Amino acid sequence: MVTKFLSSNFSVMLFHYDGVVDQWKTFEWCDRVIHVSAANQTKWWFAKRFLHPDIVAEYSYIFLWDEDLGVEDFNPQKYVSIVKSEGLEISQPALDPAKSEVHHQITARSQRSIVHSRRTYKPGLCDKNSTAPPCTGWIEMMAPVFSRAAWRCVWYLIQNDLIHAWGLDMQLGYCAQGDRTKNVGVVDAEYVVHYGRPTLGVRRQSFLEFKIFKRRWIQAAKKDNCWIDPYSQSLK
Repeated sequence: MVTKFLSSNFSVMLFHYDGVVDQWKTFEWCDRVIHVSAANQTKWWFAKRFLHPDIVAEYSYIFLWDEDLGVEDFNPQKYVSIVKSEGLEISQPALDPAKSEVHHQITARSQRSIVHSRRTYKPGLCDKNSTAPPCTGWIEMMAPVFSRAAWRCVWYLIQNDLIHAWGLDMQLGYCAQGDRTKNVGVVDAEYVVHYGRPTLGVRRQSFLEFKIFKRRWIQAAKKDNCWIDPYSQSLK
């Protein structure tokens, strides 16, 4: 992943959640990337502290990716070209369904399109009348890509004291710089493999933080008398 992005003229920052840094010196590219180390933290904790919008303002797009992604068939430059032409402010590459752990069908790759429909159907959850995530205007959190403007919004949604960002995916549409059903999408033409390898193993903490995030969103919406929810809904 690192060599592919470096060869495409990207800047790369590695978040080391296991505290291991020196062992990476065996790679020839080690000194060409930025290393940030803190034990038992997640990429959202790192991003909140080291990817402030003012710090990364010179970059057009922020790829905030997990490490368990296969990128053999992925081209970063082509991906950026597609999201620009499609007007996607928040996006992710589609997942190869034959090799990936796919949690939501909306992220599975379609071979019939460049950017597949920003709508999915799932009995009991999504139908043709569904207008809310995760049925439309939604991406998963393992391989998100944000435009500069979208990232400035998303960064403020990340909670300082929460490290997993569970629940954030359902609210990303508020940072889409317009209609989330048009500005949030999954790119089929450039896809990856999601291996789904467990790392920190803190699922109970994730669910706990999910409840905290939902509660904070609801409370904040109630307190802000000047804010009008463009989607007329809240987390419940």
